[in-house]
Amino acid sequence: MRLGVEVVGLYVRDQDEALAFYVDQLGFSVHTDARNGDYRWLTVQLPDQPSFQLGLFLPGPPVHDAMTTQTLQAMVAKGAMPPLVLTVDDCRAAHARLQALGVEFTQEPVERYGSVDASFRDPSGNGWKLVQARG
Repeated sequence: MRLGVEVVGLYVRDQDEALAFYVDQLGFSVHTDARNGDYRWLTVQLPDQPSFQLGLFLPGPPVHDAMTTQTLQAMVAKGAMPPLVLTVDDCRAAHARLQALGVEFTQEPVERYGSVDASFRDPSGNGWKLVQARG
């Protein structure tokens, strides 16, 4: 039996806003954008990782009731969800390139743990670490 992770979901407050950020600023491309009534299955992927998709999902029906939706939206906006990690060859160069594209960093590149990392948040509040791959 073979197992593999293909899609990891991320809650966002606005799918169009998230799509613009992940495509225009981070360099992802659209993999799937399908609707079923009010529900939208939206995934993006990095060009160098075609077998992995990041799902940009709205908390809400049919998966969540109104109270759960409100709680999840508040948690995302506060940056309370676990951070995600993007690996890069050169953290300082990637930081400069992304900053020039309008990505707002919450932590400038810093050396620690034998690498260099920086932090930013997406427009919904999800935290990201930009980590220089050890090599």
